Amino acid sequence: MKIYMNGRLVPERDAKVSVFDHGLLYGDGVFEGIRAYNGRVFTLEEHIDRLYRSARAIALEIPITKKQMIAAVVKTCAANKIKDGYVRLVVTRGVGSLGLNPYLCKKPEIIVIAAGIQLYPPKLYKEGLSVVTVGTVRNHAEAVNPRIKSLNYLNNILAKIEAINAGVMECLLLNPQGYIAEASGDNLFVVRGNTLVTPPSWCGALEGITRGVVMKLAAEAGMEVKEDVLTRYDVYTADEVFLTGTAAEIISVVNVDRRIIGSGKPGEKTRALAATFTKLARSTGTPIK
Repeated sequence: MKIYMNGRLVPERDAKVSVFDHGLLYGDGVFEGIRAYNGRVFTLEEHIDRLYRSARAIALEIPITKKQMIAAVVKTCAANKIKDGYVRLVVTRGVGSLGLNPYLCKKPEIIVIAAGIQLYPPKLYKEGLSVVTVGTVRNHAEAVNPRIKSLNYLNNILAKIEAINAGVMECLLLNPQGYIAEASGDNLFVVRGNTLVTPPSWCGALEGITRGVVMKLAAEAGMEVKEDVLTRYDVYTADEVFLTGTAAEIISVVNVDRRIIGSGKPGEKTRALAATFTKLARSTGTPIK
């Protein structure tokens, strides 16, 4: 495997960062997870735009342009002969002192990994997920804003630990006000009749790229699409519930806190959106050459 490191493709064994890198020491940096389908990188420009927004929010100046970053992703995919796979793009603060001062880090580290993808088991896409609400509260927007896709992912990891300990693979996080924010690694959608609802970003939801694509596809299919605050009551009584994410794509939720959602099986609108999304993902994107 070839890893992109600061402008060079190096063998995996030589892809190393310093123990003084603030990405390692403090989780100081940003990242993106990106999918490749059928020899194309899906929604690449949208992911790069979000990466640079996250970097700006933490006062991290990425030393290359967006166009150069896009080229780095495509180059890494091509070097690894990726047709269908996953790209992890990371920008760390870089090497600094053992203190917190980020301005002592002179050179950010840019890393691109292009490899295979680990999804939920196929059975769960057919039968749907069971999830639980966890006690870990979503970060307050003025602590570590959830709209920043940062390397500091402990909030999500602590929630994931609770989910696994409860015997499920995913969970719901509430924000400090008690509204639903998102899952530990995915966005949440609720279907009621012909209306599709997802929590707004101010509730603690990441502005997911797949989330945005699904909202557009649903609107094109004639659904009413809106962002609104959601409580667990709204989820328990929904006709359908599903999660979206770069890795997960679209996956149905059929049981929340031991409440059966709808019929207890993936719903009609969820299945239709998933089929449309798959067709779009496999036919559009930035070619890997």
